[in-house]
Amino acid sequence: MPRGGGKGRKERDAGREEEETGAVGTLEVAVREARRRAAPSVRDFRYNKQRARLVSRSSELKEGAECILYWMCRDQRVQDNWAFLYAQRLALKQELPLRVCFCLVPTFLDATIRHYGFMLRGLQEVAKECAELDIPFHLLLGCPKDVLPSFVVEHGVGGLVTDFCPLRVPRQWVEEVKERLPEDVPFAQVDAHNIVPCWVTSPKQEYSARTIRAKIHSQLPEFFTEFPPVIQHPHPPPNPPEPIAWDACYSSLQVDRTVAEVAWATPGTAAGLAMLQSFITKRLKSFGSQRNDPNKAALSNLSPWFHFGQVSTQRAILEVQKHRRAYKESVDAFVEEAVVRRELAENFCYYNENYDSVRGACDWAQSTLKLHAKDKRPFLYKLPQLEQATTHDPLWNAAQLQMVREGKMHGFLRMYWAKKILEWTRSPEEALQFAIYLNDRYELDGMDPNGYVGKLGRGHGQVQHGDERLDIRKNLFTIRIGKYWHRLPREVVGAPSWRHARSGWMGL
Repeated sequence: MPRGGGKGRKERDAGREEEETGAVGTLEVAVREARRRAAPSVRDFRYNKQRARLVSRSSELKEGAECILYWMCRDQRVQDNWAFLYAQRLALKQELPLRVCFCLVPTFLDATIRHYGFMLRGLQEVAKECAELDIPFHLLLGCPKDVLPSFVVEHGVGGLVTDFCPLRVPRQWVEEVKERLPEDVPFAQVDAHNIVPCWVTSPKQEYSARTIRAKIHSQLPEFFTEFPPVIQHPHPPPNPPEPIAWDACYSSLQVDRTVAEVAWATPGTAAGLAMLQSFITKRLKSFGSQRNDPNKAALSNLSPWFHFGQVSTQRAILEVQKHRRAYKESVDAFVEEAVVRRELAENFCYYNENYDSVRGACDWAQSTLKLHAKDKRPFLYKLPQLEQATTHDPLWNAAQLQMVREGKMHGFLRMYWAKKILEWTRSPEEALQFAIYLNDRYELDGMDPNGYVGKLGRGHGQVQHGDERLDIRKNLFTIRIGKYWHRLPREVVGAPSWRHARSGWMGL
């Protein structure tokens, strides 16, 4: 290399970084302007009340209330948050202070420090932004039922607002808090995660994208709007909140710390919007044609920020839609996946109490699984072998190791990954148990409706994500992986050559 090559490359990289930073700044400015154009504040905005529903029996704000409280749970952001906006709307109308709290439980399902670290650093950004808006942010340590009702009484909360999650444990939290709240404190829930609220889209479980698509699209004109801004609150509380000891909160967690945090995904709304801008400027143009190719950089990579609610899906769609004239195929495909497919998963988990069990699959799928439960399996693996990626299949091992190390696996490979677990385990029940455990333990977007539907759909035949069935081996192995195989590290794939590996997959 010429002597000045390294310096030139650094200058080019610095130039690209400066260009990307400028683009992100431009997006943030444009988004702020769009909010201001929508309305000066949520009080002046035509808020669609179908987004909210009453959880408690009482609907009147109690007399002598000292504040309104937003219990932030799933949607961990300030702006572009219909639940936060609803809480500020109530507080502005009553001329009361607005408080925000988050209940930090010490453990949650199969979450590790990878998930908690991403969440806590995002919440630090939320706390800082709330302070700039004169809205106190409180981090409560413990299960909601144990810490939230006493906080409500102590701070004279006149009305409680929370966001929505269709999964079993968060729904249980809402029920437990409702039972322990004072009777004169109304409790409302807002679906701030979906564009069309889950309970509005359909009153029952939908079994395919085909059946839910029309229901969603018919309601989009009513719900797919710009957001008004969360503003600096004009009624601050008399006393500032206690400082949050973030390091102590981090240390208090009772989770596995061996699953390391990842470097590629920076937590928080600002970083999520930067990823959105990167997608729009670099990858959107090829999303429609290349999103199923693991060798192409065509995905949005937004799933961690969507999962933790650090970026609103509705905001992403609003920004992506601006480029429909240039990239119609890609924009339509992104809307289909981010709206129709994702909200189908929300519907499934909300209306099917067995969303994480084989019992949640369709009758025909359960019958098929039962019929083939005793089929001979050439390979059987236990959970440690799968977790450590020591199967006979080098591609599966590579996909598993990517998930372990990076907290993300290409969506097209996830289909193959899940189907092979079903093939290599003793029963469909064991296969689903293993797939959910591995996904939820390592994927940054684990413990998500998309993940549960993905495991049933890809391995157990519940919700068919495509309107056509894919021959995975043909489309993935012979067309895409062949040309890429030799670039994979030998120590990762553990195979001497593409030809040898292909012969094993295809039975040649």
